[in-house]
Amino acid sequence: MANRKRNIQMKFYVTEDEKRLIDEKMSQLPTRRYGAYLRKMAIDGYIIYTDTADIKAFTKELSAIGRNINQIAKRINAGAPAYQADMDEIQERLDEIWQLQRHILSSQR
Repeated sequence: MANRKRNIQMKFYVTEDEKRLIDEKMSQLPTRRYGAYLRKMAIDGYIIYTDTADIKAFTKELSAIGRNINQIAKRINAGAPAYQADMDEIQERLDEIWQLQRHILSSQR
């Protein structure tokens, strides 16, 4: 083994689904050796990075509105009145969501 060109061994674990995906992608190529395929992908492959910060902020705002609506609905169903301040807060949150959505959509172009 001392005379091997590639003398450093690397090991990693995958799930059954990941193994199946690797096999599917590998079947599209002429190679049948995992080592050759994985080495080629690790060196020459590329990663597509997607910044999801905007989407996370959007989801956070949606969750906040959902909680507010649930709280108001509970109060109203219990016979308590709906307050204008609650409605104003929901409207403000909706405006923030629309602004975030416009920002997300405009940055995707």
